[in-house]
Order: sequence, then structure tokens, then C-alpha cells
Amino acid sequence: MFRRLYLILAVTFLGLPMIAQAEEPEKKRPNILFLITDDQFKHHMNWMPEGKGKNLTPHTDALAAQATILDQQYVTSPVCTPSRFSSLTGLYPSRSKAEAFLSRQNELGGQTSVEWNTFITEGMPTLPKLLQKSGYRTGIVGKNHVVEVKGMEKPKWLAKADDPEMLAVLKRNNEKQIKAIHEAGFDYGASLYYDNPDFIGVKALASHNLDWIAKGALDFLDSEDDRPFFLYCAVTIPHGPGEESRSWNADPRITAEGMLDKPLNVMPARETIPARLREAGIKDNSRANLLWLDDMVGTLVKKLEQTGELENTVILYFNDHGQKAKGTIYQGGVHSEAFISRPGGFPVGSRTKVKVSNIDFAPTLLDIAGADYADVDFDGVSFLPLLENKTTDVHDALFFELGFVRGIIKGDYKYIALRYPASIENMPLAKRKRILERFNNNQKRRERPVYTTDPTTPFSHVQTIPGGGDAEHMSIDKYPAFHDKDQLYNLANDPNEQKNLAKDPEHAAKLAEMKQLLSDHLKKMPGSFGEFTAE
Repeated sequence: MFRRLYLILAVTFLGLPMIAQAEEPEKKRPNILFLITDDQFKHHMNWMPEGKGKNLTPHTDALAAQATILDQQYVTSPVCTPSRFSSLTGLYPSRSKAEAFLSRQNELGGQTSVEWNTFITEGMPTLPKLLQKSGYRTGIVGKNHVVEVKGMEKPKWLAKADDPEMLAVLKRNNEKQIKAIHEAGFDYGASLYYDNPDFIGVKALASHNLDWIAKGALDFLDSEDDRPFFLYCAVTIPHGPGEESRSWNADPRITAEGMLDKPLNVMPARETIPARLREAGIKDNSRANLLWLDDMVGTLVKKLEQTGELENTVILYFNDHGQKAKGTIYQGGVHSEAFISRPGGFPVGSRTKVKVSNIDFAPTLLDIAGADYADVDFDGVSFLPLLENKTTDVHDALFFELGFVRGIIKGDYKYIALRYPASIENMPLAKRKRILERFNNNQKRRERPVYTTDPTTPFSHVQTIPGGGDAEHMSIDKYPAFHDKDQLYNLANDPNEQKNLAKDPEHAAKLAEMKQLLSDHLKKMPGSFGEFTAE
């Protein structure tokens, strides 16, 4: 203090301008809360036209009211693992180096197949890792299903909830998962589901618990660490199991790590959900999980208010992919939903119809954080200039990849290419029978439906299961040209993609243009894809 006073006096006596005031302290960089939901439909969202007024979600609605809603939000791939990969890396899923992805590529003679195999592996640059390097503390709670965890053990499906051997397996698995998420750039991890509740591997524990996820998030937000934070909060709903007894009305002690000693008391009581829905005039109890989810959103917002951090927090709310046609790259699969909010809003306003992709999330959030990523070669681009109303030029075209399909949107037109490698196209009937029998047996074990017993049923776009798997099966009959090799749609005239224009001579030039653009793109991507990557 005396040294500073001496300096001011000395400057004054020397006849130099007096220092008027000390420099203002550097403004703390914004916190980032990344909320990602799982398999949410548009009619589950009051802030989308399809859902307006149908749900009791006051806390989420309040966030959306001060946010910019991304009306043309797309995902690179319409199933959870590759979508999450793009969101956390800014890269196309086909750039994954995961062993499961590379071995599948080898099986297919070099053609890549983006499925539930595109994991984040050691050494990859990630959004949390880059934020961590820039001085952020980083956390993850809820559903992982994207960071590769090696050496996972399989517990017994029918083990009792208190079985010591099973609990020991879950504990070892979680320790491995914590180590993996630390390597991926997260300082903190808690209340983690390696996969969906059904796939943790124990029937007695195959239920959702948002209270447990919320507790993990609250513990992170309660930290006295003064650094800005990044919290990736990935809930497990509305993805199945959706029945009351395994979701909002399940035993509240069930977690992915075993049974709690007693229920948590961090959110509004679950038993009040039906009454609150009735009071709001909502008779459909299928909306209960959405109110439960909204209770969690409200709980986190309240905590940010209590800690004084809300006024300096950017919130990105994102559904992992379209649900109407999950497991396909039709609009119902790749057109997703998202909004981004900050106190005071963004200059672009409450909605934008400019096309953006989830590969853009990483560079955008890094720009918002003021973090340096000059050494990282993202596939995505920052849309912060769009939010700041400085540009409407984000992408000239958007590209999609999944299983045996690739696609592109440019302007009003969308092109889809379906190319099965020879080993899939010519699969022997005996092998098709074995695959279908194994799939159906697993469906029965999990008390899921059997879709077909006919091994000659065509494959889907993503799984080599006759008739398709759970994710994509329900979409197949919705699209007349589902099994056409080349599909061209005018989305302005045909938003539901019912009329394939690929064989229409009047659209031959447009088809050739779109195929060339896709070919140019795919030649920059790993692996092969039919004739598109041939020299």
C-alpha cells in the first residue's frame, strides 16, 4: 500500500499526469453449462412449435425465453456416441481412433462405418481439455457413452442389487471410467453412466436417477475454486426405459454404482410430479419425465443464483440428435434442437434460421471463453459471429455420416448415398440367420420387442441386423426410398423426404452437383466410401 502511495506522489511531484485510478481487475471469463438431453422429441419442448404449451417445464422455458434458439441446428450423426463425439471434439465422428471403430473399418475392407463406436481416445484434443489448458475447471456428470473406457467388465444381468461380486465389478468399472474422463480433459467426474441404464449390465439397477446426476452437478458447482467452470451435464432421459417404475417413479436409491443408503434430497419431491401435472391441466403422464428433467434444470439454475455465478454463465441446451427418425440421416434424425443463453441475450436475437452443426459447438464455446485453439484443426467453425449478429455465413453445406450412408445439404436440396460394402451386400443367409437370432435373443432378455424373424429382411442404414435394430427400426417404413442407393430431396417442397428426385431427368444436374460435393468432402475424410473416394 505504501509503495503505491509513494509512486503516485512521486509522479505528481515530477509534474507527470497523476494516475486517476487503478486499472480495473480483469473480468472473469464466463462459466459454461452444457446441458445435453437424450432422445428428446420436438413435442417435448415448449420452445419448439411442435411442443408449445404441451409440457410443464417452467425453468427450461425461462432459459429459452432469454436465449437464442437455433432453429436450423443439425448433428453430424444421428445416434448418441458419434453425436457426442462431434460435440466435444469439433470433429466428424469418422476421425475417431477408437479400436472398435478402426476394427469395424478393417472388417468392411476400408469403408468406415460410424455407429456406437466413435469414442474419444487418449491424446485427442477435446473441448474440456482446451478449456482446462486455458484456466477452466472442468466437470462431467451423467451419461458418458463417448469417452473410451478400456477394460470394462460385464456384470451379471440378473444379479441382485446388493450382490457383492456385482458391486465390485461396478466399482472397478467406475474407477476405470474416472481415469478415462480425466485423460479426456475433465478434472471432475461424478454420477456417471457409462451407457444407458439398460446397458450398464444389471437389470436391478437399470433405472434412471436424475436426482443422483443433479447431486453430482451440485457438488461440482459448490466448489470454492475461483476459476471459471465448464460443466458437461448429460442426462439419461427421455431415452428409455421410459416406464414410470424405471424412471421418475423408480426406487430413488438406484444408481449406476449400486443402491444408495437413502434417497437424495436435492430436487423437488418426485411424488409431487403427477399432482403438479394435473394442476397444469396436463393429463398425459408420459410428460412426467420432462417435468422431472425441468426440476433438475431449475435446481442447477437456483444453485448458480445462490453462488452468484448465474449472471456470468452461458448455458447451451442441446438434444443429442433428432428422435423422429433416429438411426437415419433423414431430417428426423439429423435435425436436432438447441438453444444458447446468457444474461442479456445475444445480439442476433431470440431465434436464428442459419444452419449450424454440433461440430461447431467446440470452437464456438472456446471463442466465448476466450480460449486459444489455434493449434487445433477443427472440422467445425465458431458461430459466435452469428450470435453477435456480425455474419450469417457459417456453412455453405452440411455433411452427415452414419453406417452405410453419407449425406449433404446445400440450400434446399439434400442428397443421401447408401453404399453397402460387398461383404454386407453379399452376406450368406446362414450368417444373417445367426445375427438375427442373436439380436432377437438379446431383445427377449431385455424385454424388448422382436421386429422380425425373417433373415432375408433388408438391413437398415446403420446396423447389419435384418430389419434393423432398436434405434432405426421404426424409421424404415416411413421413407419410400429408404433402400434406394441414391436419394435426392427438395426440402422446401418435401420436408418429410417422401419423393426421391434422383431418377428424375429434370434433376440430373442437381444430383451430379450434390454427388460431386459429397465426393470432394469424403476424399478429405478417413477411409473409403464406395465410388466417392476412388481416384
